[in-house]
Amino acid sequence: MNFLKTAAIAASGLLALAGCQKAADTTADEAAIRAATADWADAYNAGDGDALAAFYAEDAVLQPPNAPSASGRAAIGAFLAADSAATKAAGLKFNIPGDGPVGISDDLAYEAGSFSVTDAAGSTVATGKYIGVFNKIDGKWLLVRDTWNTDAPPAPAAEATADPSADSPGG
Repeated sequence: MNFLKTAAIAASGLLALAGCQKAADTTADEAAIRAATADWADAYNAGDGDALAAFYAEDAVLQPPNAPSASGRAAIGAFLAADSAATKAAGLKFNIPGDGPVGISDDLAYEAGSFSVTDAAGSTVATGKYIGVFNKIDGKWLLVRDTWNTDAPPAPAAEATADPSADSPGG
């Protein structure tokens, strides 16, 4: 009985000590991720596909709204170059405040937040949210998964127009 009592006390002590471990300081990593997000937005608004691609791991997956996924750095760069060029041509700007939560565990992290799109007059034309998953590769935080969507509901489906010839005997 003494053995069980001693084992129980030792186990309780070890559990208490495990709970007291100091969490790793992730301040520098969080700052690096937030800076990368600000730099990503600058590259997007400049239409710089090569700079945008550099934020992603070689095997990353981009999951944009209303488009198929893009897999791999080259495909992601091509998609974002075209998308950012279209945004810029429309006189729009993508804005990311970068104040959402960042969670870090070893070499894996996520960032979530909101964004807005403004026109040349500064009026907000769209809002939405995003989440990016990062992996620390060779000392640099790179996106491995990236997705976003807008807050607006999808556009209603277009009504099908009836083909008058479908009801005629010869049609």
